[in-house]
Amino acid sequence: MPAVENGALAGRVAVVTGAGRRAGIGFAIAEELLTAGASVLVHSWAPHDAEQPWGADPAGDAGVVAALGGEGRRLRHVSADFADPQAPGQVVAAAVAAFGAVDVVVANHARSSGQSLADVTAAELDLSWAVNARASVLLAQAFAAAHDDSRPGGRVILFTSGQHLAPMSRELPYAISKGALHQMTLTLSDTLIDRGITVNTINPGPVDTGWAEPDLAARVGRALPAGRWCRPAEVARLVRWLASDDSRWITGQVVDAEGGFRRWVM
Repeated sequence: MPAVENGALAGRVAVVTGAGRRAGIGFAIAEELLTAGASVLVHSWAPHDAEQPWGADPAGDAGVVAALGGEGRRLRHVSADFADPQAPGQVVAAAVAAFGAVDVVVANHARSSGQSLADVTAAELDLSWAVNARASVLLAQAFAAAHDDSRPGGRVILFTSGQHLAPMSRELPYAISKGALHQMTLTLSDTLIDRGITVNTINPGPVDTGWAEPDLAARVGRALPAGRWCRPAEVARLVRWLASDDSRWITGQVVDAEGGFRRWVM
């Protein structure tokens, strides 16, 4: 990855959560922002991925960070469990300690549990809420407290998964908690816009990060006009635009970047 010192985001500082797998969206976002000149603190929590069918990155956190160019003047890494209410503030504080400021927070992290109504538990509902929704609010809160409003480009970028467009009956805790991000977008935007900070949410649609079984991958591919899933790098380019000065007039929006996804074909 080339080291860019004078890109569109030169001098900006970004926090990117959920960047624990080289095949993931968070990794692609971090790579894109670094290439655009930003300094980036990447966050991960490998134990969650290790519990999932796709597993943690075989290279571990060290390998992921090395693939981004290694820790140095413009890259830092922190591991934190967002089930802990103190963790979001600690992550933002780590960015400020490393780089002296924070301009952009990309809350890309997510907890998935695969529970339907028949087997959903109170414990998983609480945990999914804590990681997906509560942590995102606390990240925004910590960012707002730390942000220097004399710096340009204040941005909060959240991620949802299209729960407002179609049901996710086999992912009830995930759908509820990620749907909350959709609903909080406008309110957070109104809260922060007078400080020059924009808040937007991305629904990237189906993204190929290696989690889907072959049958599902084929069916989703047929439901996309391009005949393929979205690639993480395509999501990252949208994040880079939202983090840039070109998007300064956009706030309070949920952007459905789904490539014409036809759910009724599924």
